[in-house]
Amino acid sequence: MIIGSISENQNFEKRISLTPEIISKYIKLGFEVQIEKNYGSHLGFKEVSFTHAGAKILNNDEEVIKNSDVIIQLDLPNEKKFSLIKNSAILIGSFNSLQNKDVIGKLSSKGVNVFSLDLLPRITRAQSMDILSSQANLAGYKAVLEAFSFFEKAIPMMMTAAGTIPAAKVLIVGAGVAGLQAVATAKRMGAIVFATDVRMASKEQVESLGGKFLTVEGAENLETEGGYAKEASDEFKKKQEELLAETLKKIDIVICTALIPGKKAPVIIKDNMINNMQSGSVIYDLAAIQGGNTAYTEVDKVVDKNGVKIMGERNILNKLPVSSSNLYAKNLFNFVSNLYDNENKKININLEDEIIKNTLVK
Repeated sequence: MIIGSISENQNFEKRISLTPEIISKYIKLGFEVQIEKNYGSHLGFKEVSFTHAGAKILNNDEEVIKNSDVIIQLDLPNEKKFSLIKNSAILIGSFNSLQNKDVIGKLSSKGVNVFSLDLLPRITRAQSMDILSSQANLAGYKAVLEAFSFFEKAIPMMMTAAGTIPAAKVLIVGAGVAGLQAVATAKRMGAIVFATDVRMASKEQVESLGGKFLTVEGAENLETEGGYAKEASDEFKKKQEELLAETLKKIDIVICTALIPGKKAPVIIKDNMINNMQSGSVIYDLAAIQGGNTAYTEVDKVVDKNGVKIMGERNILNKLPVSSSNLYAKNLFNFVSNLYDNENKKININLEDEIIKNTLVK
């Protein structure tokens, strides 16, 4: 079987789905690997590193698509290329399946099996395939660095003969994978770190990393069976707003990470809260692409409100494309390995497997 991958639209996505290290693993599994010319060159990967790993380099993306039995990507290919995909092919990636259901339906109607790893169940066996966790880890880390680069004061406490510089106070909104990595990164850099989340299970995790967990009085545990956050009640939102409003008056840097799968991001930091923050404070909003967690977030812009800088990018992982590609490629390989029947050397779409059943988009 042939497994292939083409370059993404690099205006929006610099990551790749196949790295030389992973290509050799696919070949050991029994696949032939095909990619187009200059695949990965923008990340510093030379074509010789792909060919040494065993990949075949084709002239263009159309040839790769036509030949491939399994196509692995980050985003959906351009719709103009749908006609080139084999009717029996398998397409695997992270396709934002809830928003792109109609587009994916066009592929499914011609017999293409589309697997979207944003639907992966959060079970132990699926951890090595969990693209949301691997990518969110890097996003949380990078968001802290980006926010710190805009903050015009020192982060750690510094005691000098001329006087003492106090440590920066950082608030992490949302203590999922990205948020916990943000807590750990900010703490390592010497900040005083606070975090808040609707899931009470996050409290112990935040405190284990050295952060202080802000708890709403009488908080309910708003966590789904799959481990994601669910929408809060109006009463909870009111209590959370009161707590945040007071806390934000003393905070220097905020990292927002709160997302609800398939829905617009909740607006947690309102305009009146931002107006009461100290001038010079910074907010980095990782939820920008889904509407943002603040009242003023704009994608790929730095908004200044009364001296408070608010920013959020379409794809922060474009600033860590090599590391994020390495992890993403490993996640995909582990998913394909689970699909592959090694004994019969073919793909087996076993719908009794929870991982396969949940990620197959119909």
